[in-house]
Amino acid sequence: MYLIDGHNLIPHVPGIALSDPDDEARLIQQLQGFCRKKRKRVTVYFDRAPAGQAGECQFGSVQAVFVREGVTADKAIMDHLAELGKRARNVIVVSSDRQVSQAARAVHARVMPSETFATELTDVFDDEPDLDPLNRLLSQEEVAEWEAFFRRGHPDFDQKD
Repeated sequence: MYLIDGHNLIPHVPGIALSDPDDEARLIQQLQGFCRKKRKRVTVYFDRAPAGQAGECQFGSVQAVFVREGVTADKAIMDHLAELGKRARNVIVVSSDRQVSQAARAVHARVMPSETFATELTDVFDDEPDLDPLNRLLSQEEVAEWEAFFRRGHPDFDQKD
């Protein structure tokens, strides 16, 4: 299981910027793909949730925690690690924040810098398998051959009046 500091990760993910109005949704979408391919679970924390927007939402294998204004995602992650106790050993904390990293190591959780995880995240999508050769796109010549075949018709299927 991964605990991720979302706003700490976003600047390292190609194609997403903190200034994007939908930066959190786009990160969640990428994390869903990551979870599907890697068969992992992720909890991602976002701070500065507007009033009335704080809380937890489930998106498949991705749980998003929107931390209320006045509390940081760092603090929420550290609190979660403390709650986990010995189970924290099974967690990978994704953050480049020094305090979060220290708190994770203190409970024997693994720490992965945001830059490293961003590379892993993009590599998952770069490793997409090529199309099955039997399920490939046809060349223009092949399309022309099939069009000619269908225009000719087949004697067994010609309609008789």
